[in-house]
Amino acid sequence: GEPVGEGEGEARPAAADAELLERREQSFATVQEHYFEEPPRIERGWRHHLVDTRGRVYLDMLNNVTVLGHGHPALSDAVHRQWRRLNTNSRFHYASVVELSERLTRSLPDGLDTVFLVNSGSEAVDLALRLAWATTGRQDVVAVEEAYHGWTYASDAVSTSIADNPGALASRPPWVHTVAAPNSYRGRYRGAEARRYGPEAAERIAGLAARGTPPAAFLCEPFYGNAGGMPLPDGYLEQVYAATRAVGGLCLADEVQVGYGRLGTHFWGFEQQGVVPDVVTVAKAMGNGHPLGAVITRREIAEAYRSQGYFFSSAGGSPVSSVVGLAVLDALRDEELQANALDVGGYLKDRLRQLAHRHELIGAVHGSGLYLGVEFVRDRTTLEPATEETAAICERLRELGVIMQPTSDRQCVLKIKPPLCLTRDGADGFVAALDDVLTHGW
Repeated sequence: GEPVGEGEGEARPAAADAELLERREQSFATVQEHYFEEPPRIERGWRHHLVDTRGRVYLDMLNNVTVLGHGHPALSDAVHRQWRRLNTNSRFHYASVVELSERLTRSLPDGLDTVFLVNSGSEAVDLALRLAWATTGRQDVVAVEEAYHGWTYASDAVSTSIADNPGALASRPPWVHTVAAPNSYRGRYRGAEARRYGPEAAERIAGLAARGTPPAAFLCEPFYGNAGGMPLPDGYLEQVYAATRAVGGLCLADEVQVGYGRLGTHFWGFEQQGVVPDVVTVAKAMGNGHPLGAVITRREIAEAYRSQGYFFSSAGGSPVSSVVGLAVLDALRDEELQANALDVGGYLKDRLRQLAHRHELIGAVHGSGLYLGVEFVRDRTTLEPATEETAAICERLRELGVIMQPTSDRQCVLKIKPPLCLTRDGADGFVAALDDVLTHGW
């Protein structure tokens, strides 16, 4: 009795899938790229698996948006009930938007007590920057290199990843100032020397203020995401946040990828650094695929935005969006998914490190919880990135039934960010497939 879309209820011939791909390329802007050279046509998903129209089941090791996993029944039921009742905008008065805002603030340190709801991570970062500008009366911003924050004007301006935009560093507006990527594996300072990144960034911030352009904000992911899931050096944010606040700037934490329990050890990434930001942005996991994001800050910072007019988001905080946000938080709690990320993620990281003993191509295994990265190098001394090999490995993994993609500016790191419901059996399946590829070729 369940209605299905075209091709969903029956196996489809390869010709039909190829014809659909051709239609996509004719009608859908191709800058919105698709995964894989020969992408499977995915029409179904369940937990940490995806299913194509030929009945092939894939292990989804990539989909950090669907933090609960695919096809979550409680989320589906909650959305269905709310759509049948009401969906409108947050200027109307109803309970779910209040309950979601309260739940978000309760998950954060005291003082982060005021919520804006939006539709995406890009919008969240854009709004966080605007809040900093309104609060400080300045525009200059300090951002970390090799980072991605979004596609709106402001969030793109502070995005510095050349993987997402080859001209990123050359095309930043003059109000954006960068500090070195605090990459302890292949950056300027490595290993124990990585402690130098914090003081260097702090000096950069003080220098901007001395030249008459004190920053309105410092922005970064509290766990270094675009590099493949790497922790920041110990004390990094404490030093950089102190320097930012010393010149009157705000500290913005982009939690869009690293928040919501993915790290296992902490619900929010900034907790791993022992700091409290002034503004937090979150999206992706917050809606499990539904367009939902938030900015959480202090009341006085939120009120400063009134100098810019009013703020409004048509779907941000709608009854359906708010119910989605509450259902996701309920499932994270009831299914103990943060604890699962810690357990399964730790198990998976250990198994990947064991692979590194047998395969020279693996230079390092990064990350925490279910935010991991396997970095491939052609030489463990020079750290020459194995970019082409990584792309080929991902294609071969797809043939073996695993969905995986590269990340980092060098595109030589496996982006391991599966749904938080991943099991140890799923982790074993991924390791077995990767071992097969590295042993027998791609």
